[in-house]
Amino acid sequence: MTELKPRNHSRGEGGTIAYRKVPGKLPGIVFCTGYRSNMNGTKALAVESFCRTQGRAFVRFDYRGHGESSGTFELLTLSDWIDDAVTVIDDLTDGPQILIGSSMGGWIMVRAALQRPRRIAGLVGIAAAADFTEDLMWQWFPHAVKEAITRDGLWRGADPGENGILTVITRALIDDGRANLVLRDTIPLDVPVRLLHGMQDQNVPWSQSQKLLERLRSADVSLTLVKAGGHRMSAPGELALLLRTVDDLCRQIETAAPA
Repeated sequence: MTELKPRNHSRGEGGTIAYRKVPGKLPGIVFCTGYRSNMNGTKALAVESFCRTQGRAFVRFDYRGHGESSGTFELLTLSDWIDDAVTVIDDLTDGPQILIGSSMGGWIMVRAALQRPRRIAGLVGIAAAADFTEDLMWQWFPHAVKEAITRDGLWRGADPGENGILTVITRALIDDGRANLVLRDTIPLDVPVRLLHGMQDQNVPWSQSQKLLERLRSADVSLTLVKAGGHRMSAPGELALLLRTVDDLCRQIETAAPA
């Protein structure tokens, strides 16, 4: 297993970031996974296979507290995972990069791009869940759950959006999410952005991607809706759409690059 030390140790509990890296041409691609997901998911592996075929640089990684990385999930927050993404960009890549963000990764890619605007050449969001801790957790939680988080600092229970999988939601996660909201004002990014979203998504409504489109300052932003698509967007046709989107964006960036 290949590991990387995060740059920012002021939050969370330190730890290491597990990753897989493929060398190749630019622009490179960095895949940012979703909440409680990992770098061995279908979409990340499909993009890696595409990059190997194209001879394109690629990195996939696990945030601390996820997958093969160290760290205790409930002691970490969005800011820690943004730090992980920025560390990967700084330490594992060179030159222009396209960030692909799945679900929570769509929020993280925006925050990482805001921190490294000169390094990011484009963004691809898959069911992008920007501001999900506030808009899709806190606003949807029943009063008893909000009360437990406020009183005890955390709540443990079955997440109905993840087929009843046991989860823990901390007050630190909610508070930190509020410090990282991006959909309340214009997002000062001017790179091309491609958003993909399934209209049958039961976890993240496609209106979240529409809000992201509207908030991004860039004029080159598009949203593709898949009528029968769910949250994971991992069916063969959906993966094909993702790879076509990535390929088209790479070609656009290559064409626009100075000789």
